[in-house]
Amino acid sequence: MRQNPERRGALLDAAIEVLAREGARGLTFRAVDKEAAVPGGTASNYFANRDDLLTQVGHRFYERLEPGADLVAVAEKGPHDRARVAELMHEIVGRVSEFRSGFLAQIELRLEATRRPELRRLLTERVRADLDANIDFHTRVGFPGDDTSVVLLYLALNWLILERLTLPEVISEDRARALVDAAVERILPAPGGSS
Repeated sequence: MRQNPERRGALLDAAIEVLAREGARGLTFRAVDKEAAVPGGTASNYFANRDDLLTQVGHRFYERLEPGADLVAVAEKGPHDRARVAELMHEIVGRVSEFRSGFLAQIELRLEATRRPELRRLLTERVRADLDANIDFHTRVGFPGDDTSVVLLYLALNWLILERLTLPEVISEDRARALVDAAVERILPAPGGSS
């Protein structure tokens, strides 16, 4: 297998676009080569098979969505209240929504994982690790709420993002912003311990 990291990244980015546009059935090495504007046969030099490509696409999605060090530093400094959590949730929703093809490709990967046990195992490990890292950060930094609060925000905001990216006329952008604020307010305890 070829090891050029820049070329591999470009091929994975092309695969994300194909997966989002064509679905799992349309994700072929030929389609990836065409999307990446590289000579035919290039993708097959970088990925052992289609399962390998699907798995690496899943990793690439999370790699591209990693928050920058500046955002992490701001979150760590404080304040550590519901208002700051709401700001961070808006940032996350915006960052994920801006990577529309990545989110849609991830949905396609999850559907494909229902038919491919190895892909399901790998996605489960990756999503679980991401969720655990979010829980750890939230509690370590001292934001209000607990593990369950983080999971509830994760579930609510993921579905909100899915709704906005697939059926944007159902919930307007302004309403989505208000719903993020409401989710934080209702899920996280108020100062003094009452919700």
